[in-house]
Amino acid sequence: MLIYLNGEAKETHCSNLLELIQEMSLEGKRFAVEKNEMIISKSKLEQTPVCDADRIEIIQAVGGG
Repeated sequence: MLIYLNGEAKETHCSNLLELIQEMSLEGKRFAVEKNEMIISKSKLEQTPVCDADRIEIIQAVGGG
């Protein structure tokens, strides 16, 4: 299926947001997820399906100074 990840078209076979996070090697890191303009809590990632044409934004927290 085709989704839009951070504004760019991406082909994926992930069935839920947790699988997408794992595919991006972000598990255990600090990030926030928005799906179709709704913020999704980390506790709901596995229960939130990824559907064709979804618009997903994943923002990573980066430390530094």
